[in-house]
Amino acid sequence: MQEGAVSPQIIVDGYAVGAFVAYLLLLVVIGMLSSRFSSEGISEFFVGGRRMNRFVVALSAVVSGRSAWLLLGVTGMAYAMGASALWAVSGYTAAELILFLTYARRLRLFSERHDCITLPDFFAARFGDEDGRLRLTLALVILIFMVVYVSSQFVGGGKAMAASFGLSQWSGVLITAAIVLGYTMVGGFLAVSLTDTLQALLMMIGLVLLPFVAITQGGGWGPVMAELRAYDPAFVDPVSLGFGAWLGFVGIGLGSPGNPHILVRYMSIRDPDQLRWAAWVGTSWNVIMGAGAVLVGMAGRIYFPEVTQLLAEDTENLYPMLAQLHLHPILFGIVVASIFAAIMSTADSQLLVAASALVRDFYEKVVRRDEEIPRERLVALSRVTVALLVLVALILGWLAETLVFWLVLFAWAGLGAALGPTSILALYWKGLTRAGVFAGLLTGTAVTFIWSLTPSLDGFLYELIPAFFAALAATVGVSWLTRPPSEAEDHLAAMGGRVVVGD
Repeated sequence: MQEGAVSPQIIVDGYAVGAFVAYLLLLVVIGMLSSRFSSEGISEFFVGGRRMNRFVVALSAVVSGRSAWLLLGVTGMAYAMGASALWAVSGYTAAELILFLTYARRLRLFSERHDCITLPDFFAARFGDEDGRLRLTLALVILIFMVVYVSSQFVGGGKAMAASFGLSQWSGVLITAAIVLGYTMVGGFLAVSLTDTLQALLMMIGLVLLPFVAITQGGGWGPVMAELRAYDPAFVDPVSLGFGAWLGFVGIGLGSPGNPHILVRYMSIRDPDQLRWAAWVGTSWNVIMGAGAVLVGMAGRIYFPEVTQLLAEDTENLYPMLAQLHLHPILFGIVVASIFAAIMSTADSQLLVAASALVRDFYEKVVRRDEEIPRERLVALSRVTVALLVLVALILGWLAETLVFWLVLFAWAGLGAALGPTSILALYWKGLTRAGVFAGLLTGTAVTFIWSLTPSLDGFLYELIPAFFAALAATVGVSWLTRPPSEAEDHLAAMGGRVVVGD
């Protein structure tokens, strides 16, 4: 064991617990204060009435896509493979900047004109989905992958609780689920967005403070890098990985245009002209948090040179263990809060998207499409649906044995492949047809499952990449073979001004 290395142990400190509990109480207060606004109607509950501030949109769009994957998964991966883990955060950072600067404005303008609250609303308006089959297919795809995604966040919460406070992992899962359920069910989209903003600040503090302290106490940047280079020269070389691994990491960005919990942020902003400002704020946050996560993992090698020194020999426990080793108990409590911030900022958003698929897209627009449903009933049903989805996610979490990092990547891939190509083409190509959308949805979903479940393929390349391009080819090919909708040009023109296709 190298000098300074430590063995796994958990010391529960009252100050750390107090700081963490204070953070949880603040979330509950935000949920309660948001409840009145979110009870005004289903638009307010699911998309904030399209009245969200640009700063809130910038941060909530970023952190809702990061989840436990960043603070537990990426730090653990950087601990295992070093600086090359930077490529895992580069793809989505670039992709989301491009989305903010281009795609987001079109989606925001179209959704307001056609009163779209959900992504299936957008597709239904774009393609005149009179029989509801397209809406139902979209809702089903979203539900399948969103529940897996939420479940992975609960598993991440359980790991963080176990590594931070000595609880069993399942107890941590239940506590995480209860907290997310409480403020999401009561406060809706406003509570989710406001808590996301708070959580973005906590994540930034944790991912800047911890690597700075760990590297400083390790002797500074030069000595730490020298020790890591002596351990393995490839560990500090960001281009040391093979082409297939590099392509898989960069390709993570292909998932961003297909994840509804990110896209709904673009639909919620008060002024679409502020999206460019939000783009640069959100990108800055992405860059700093991504670099911080990689530095945490690399610095962790100095203090825990062998994986056997980590709790349960799990690299995803590195972040809380390193924080406990270096930080004052109050700061440690804040860092643990940042882990839950990452988890909750994603889980709450995904719960709302999944609930909207059932309440808005299935119940209101298909089952009861010829009726006027009181807004109070829709909001109440939305809250009950959130609770039921949490229960389903808990069952999956109890059954899950996969690492958070890979479980998240599977759900991210499924949504990105099924919804990414179709949503981009729906905004930019007049020739896209309803049949083409069906082809893309089904192809993206099927290839994600088949590729992931085939060991020889899964080990060769991340499933998102082949699934995305297969879905893109299917969407374009089938659209060429079928007639475009007669009102496609009018629908695209509704996106207004400089952004009309063909300008």
